[in-house]
Amino acid sequence: MDPTAPRYAVVAGTFDTKARELVFLRDCLAAMGVATRTVDLSTQGRGAGVDVTAEEVAACHPQGAAAVFTGDRGSAVIAMAQAFEHWVRGRDDVAGLLSAGGSGATALATPAMRALPVGVPKLMVSTVASGDVRPYVGPSDICMMYSVTDVQGLNRISQRVLANAAHAMGGMVRERAEFTSTKPAIGLTMFGVTTPCVQAMTALLEPDYDCLVFHATGTGGQSMEKLADSHLLAGVIDATTTEVADELMGGVFSAGPERFDAIARSRVPYVGSCGALDMVNFGAIDTVPERYRQRNLYKHNANVTLMRTSVDENVAMGRFIAAKLNRMDGPVRFFLPEGGVSMLDAQGLPFWDPAADAALFDTIEQEFQATDKRRLIRSPLHINDPSFARLLVEAFKEIAG
Repeated sequence: MDPTAPRYAVVAGTFDTKARELVFLRDCLAAMGVATRTVDLSTQGRGAGVDVTAEEVAACHPQGAAAVFTGDRGSAVIAMAQAFEHWVRGRDDVAGLLSAGGSGATALATPAMRALPVGVPKLMVSTVASGDVRPYVGPSDICMMYSVTDVQGLNRISQRVLANAAHAMGGMVRERAEFTSTKPAIGLTMFGVTTPCVQAMTALLEPDYDCLVFHATGTGGQSMEKLADSHLLAGVIDATTTEVADELMGGVFSAGPERFDAIARSRVPYVGSCGALDMVNFGAIDTVPERYRQRNLYKHNANVTLMRTSVDENVAMGRFIAAKLNRMDGPVRFFLPEGGVSMLDAQGLPFWDPAADAALFDTIEQEFQATDKRRLIRSPLHINDPSFARLLVEAFKEIAG
């Protein structure tokens, strides 16, 4: 992108029903000296006086504008969201993206926000922002601001909230921080029960790498892979792959079935291991599904209950992981820590189960397809042994060059 080319704070929304509110946002930004561009996402009526019309956005849908203007509100909103995401992906002049509205407007705008690179300001003023926003935010750095009142008309409350949102966006656009670190960035995954491993690795890596640690709670793994997809990582040490257990067994920290796929697409150097695959995460003890109530459960705290994975579950996880690894064309080293995969998986501790661990390791080894670039390594060490951390770091430095 030409650094001298103009860039805009995009104000997007349904200008057929929310024009007053969206124009108010635009005017607040303009008063700060921020260049703006208004984009209409209307699917029923049409907004007037916008910079980019709904028809122009709809034309970006892979199947054309006719796929958007169907006459059915539900399908039209879904299609317009896809069209707007494509519109955003095709531009390099978006300095920030700001929107406001209810659940429909939030569903329209946030997919495009997620498509923007991490670091580009994204702010959604929404009536649903005080609830579960994970479906809207996903692995991105979207700021969700609760509208308090409905985004319908300008009053003493809505004006203050909208003005705050515009000023926040203006500040982020005008005062954008530029980072000049010359060290390449590396992504690492961590859970509480693999913290010693990751702390030891970062101590070894920090002289040469900018270490980005992601908490493996579902969105953590997704966020790391989004950065890999955005070519913002020089490599990954994925010591904590516990999100696979939650994906396959219905826990609360799943990163989805696409876990590992960005690594395959980006071909970044990858070192992985089996951190915390001894556990599935649930909420408070009374939220554990009935089918699991008689299992080996560990009350981590009042809000987190862990379930020890069984032999059969470890076989399923081994197959899942090996299949993902086999699709990676970049340099890969995957380590099997035979001494235990978490703080709870050691002799005398609640999740010590050598048979379950052996099922995981043996399945991965049986299914894994070794190549010149892709290797599997067994180690007798526990995952939190400092020597195991050194093995991972040495392997990464070898394949990263």
